[in-house]
Amino acid sequence: MSSDAPAVETKPETQEPVIAPKPAAPEAAATVAEPQDNELTKKFTEEERSGVKALRAKLAEIAEEVYEDNTKHITLWGVELSPTHPTAESSVVLVKFLRAREGDLKAAEAMLIATLKWRREFKVDDLKTENFPEDVFGKVGVISGKDKDGRPVTYNFYGAVDPNVVFKDVDQFIRWRVNLMEKGISLINFSTVDSMVQVHDYAGVSLMGGRTPNSKAAAGKASQIFADYYPELLHKKFFVSVPVLLTWIFYTFTKLLSPATQNKMSVVGSGPATIAAALHPIIDDAELPKRYGGAGEDI
Repeated sequence: MSSDAPAVETKPETQEPVIAPKPAAPEAAATVAEPQDNELTKKFTEEERSGVKALRAKLAEIAEEVYEDNTKHITLWGVELSPTHPTAESSVVLVKFLRAREGDLKAAEAMLIATLKWRREFKVDDLKTENFPEDVFGKVGVISGKDKDGRPVTYNFYGAVDPNVVFKDVDQFIRWRVNLMEKGISLINFSTVDSMVQVHDYAGVSLMGGRTPNSKAAAGKASQIFADYYPELLHKKFFVSVPVLLTWIFYTFTKLLSPATQNKMSVVGSGPATIAAALHPIIDDAELPKRYGGAGEDI
């Protein structure tokens, strides 16, 4: 072959660019394996398990809406709600929002978002360092002992207080009351226990002039806060030493509630023996305060 033959130009082979896969977004938590059960998650229905998994998959979006940061770790009641590292305890917290909204995922998500936003605005974390006057609130409510399953018990007193003093500053009362609730929740592990018992004592309540405009406003506001932002945390509520007239009012009011809520409430008469008979099935004698016919520390 002649050396004068024209050279053939060859082009280097071209390769398609390799595109690295994008890292999985935090919201892909729906593919994350569910954690091992604890005593409480073992009781979940299949619908609840599916609902919790779906709600957990929304946590990154929820963090974005609440904190404007989809990598923000959400912590509620001492439990981290992670979309990628789920725990049984976080499932117990999430299912409360689903149960409160009868399994409706969108409604449960909206409730969780509203709860987290309210906690930021209300500055719930600051309550730990706030000082509430003992001479004002010391006789209004206290956490004492546990029930037979380890649930904390909160006692609230309505007759032994001066409403003009306790409810003088409605906002301060609300912050104190939320702080008492948070203290009770801090005693819940969400592994064996996920709720509390409340005893509301009406001994000494005046039927005439016992309520002031401020006390009514405070009661309404507190009830709304607990209904909106503390779902499914009540195991049982006892109303003790209730005057006869108020008993009829309570029974009329409870008829407006759902059967499930009604089953959590009991109206009890007066006197240590009567109250003890109602509380002993729930609270051991050693945990029940003496004023209610028990052998526990008095309050």
